[in-house]
Amino acid sequence: MLKQKLQQKLLQKLSPQQIQMIKLLEVPTLQIEQRIKKELEENPALEEGPEEEEDEIRNEEIDDEQLDEKDRDQEEFTLDDYIEEDEIPEYRLQTNNYSKEDEKKSEIPFSVGSSFHEYLESQLSLRDLTDKQKILGEYILGNIDEDGYLRRELINIVDDLAFLQNVTTTEQELEEVLTVIQDLDPPGVGARSLRECLLIQLAIKDRTQPAIKIAYTVIDLYFDEFSKRHYDKITARMGITEDELKTAIEEILKLNPKPGSLFSDSFTKTSQPIIPDFILDLTEDGFDLHLNSRNLPELRLSSAYNEMLQSYIKEKGQKKEMKEAIMFVKQKIDSAKWFIDAIRQRQNTLLLTMNAILEYQQEYFVDGDETKLKPMILKDVAEMTGLDISTVSRVANSKYIQTHFGILPLKFFFSEGLQTDSGEEVSTREIKRILQDCIENEEKRRPLTDERLTEILQDKGYQIARRTVAKYREQLNIPVARLRREI
Repeated sequence: MLKQKLQQKLLQKLSPQQIQMIKLLEVPTLQIEQRIKKELEENPALEEGPEEEEDEIRNEEIDDEQLDEKDRDQEEFTLDDYIEEDEIPEYRLQTNNYSKEDEKKSEIPFSVGSSFHEYLESQLSLRDLTDKQKILGEYILGNIDEDGYLRRELINIVDDLAFLQNVTTTEQELEEVLTVIQDLDPPGVGARSLRECLLIQLAIKDRTQPAIKIAYTVIDLYFDEFSKRHYDKITARMGITEDELKTAIEEILKLNPKPGSLFSDSFTKTSQPIIPDFILDLTEDGFDLHLNSRNLPELRLSSAYNEMLQSYIKEKGQKKEMKEAIMFVKQKIDSAKWFIDAIRQRQNTLLLTMNAILEYQQEYFVDGDETKLKPMILKDVAEMTGLDISTVSRVANSKYIQTHFGILPLKFFFSEGLQTDSGEEVSTREIKRILQDCIENEEKRRPLTDERLTEILQDKGYQIARRTVAKYREQLNIPVARLRREI
């Protein structure tokens, strides 16, 4: 049964200038340079140089307002159009201001897709393979990920080759070619699991050495016990001493669990430098904060385009071609004005936000002592600046500040608060530092459990629950006590 009903819906309209401003806020210094350069190349009404006094061109001088209104209607966006691309991750509205999404972004390898696989292909081409084996080998290499692993099952590759390349093969044929690939450099490449990766690397070592022989047996037969740090079970079942097992484990720890990372890391480290967005100097008169302008040029409207528009307006007459020329030039001038204003707003918003952070964390910025960091969340800065929480989030994302004690991401200054027994509110960063110190100095044969760490913190006057300790430990990328155990 069909039903009709009236419904009121409030939509926030975002102009193209607002969309541009939102996107530019998130862009760090290195990318804003490229963005400005691109705009200068694409819009002839925009040029480098200090602003000049110019005659304002009034919109009412253009008779054909209908064309202008039609263009605006087509360019308007609703919040629904943009929200999918601009959705704020939940963590940015919470107090820890941290997300695994950020880790993933920073771990994406730089151009690993070509260099790593080309390196493998060049080695494979030197092996004595049949034409069919070469086809199989190339397809297998195409399925090896940036860590150097073959994550796809061979039976699935058999189906892929049949359907996509009309090549009939078997798992056994693929296994034979995979054995050749696993003999390539770097050692461990083409493995289907961590266990196989480590075994490949141990297999090429001298297994007449007792430590290597024990290491191979541990990974081959007792990998599950090794992963869970059940060392007593391994020594009992293999009939070896703790010292012998410890020496073998030292050999295992020398192996590379991600063979492909040798390539991705080198590209990432050399090709993604950190360029600070802010520069903070500590002078005798106090703090001096300014934006890192680097190669950012001053922008202005092209006087030639302004004169062209005025000339067109005076001579336009009734010709359709002249009207189109007027609208084209006006569109370019409007676009240039929008971009200049968006850049100016971006700079002002960045400075407004960073000045608020500087004021809030003033004690910390004197000498960089982490114990002086106050609990601070996005809402605190939003209230100080009058900006929206989402705007503060965009400013803090992917931005860095250069201080006299190092370059730091803006996200570093945000942390939740915790009360001590005396009622004093301290930053969770201080709690994490204490946790890290406790774990670094623990007895490795009997690592501290989360329960014991909770007791230590409570003895120091910090009101904290065990689940909170576990959360902070995970944020520090520290495994549970059982996995920290050493012989």
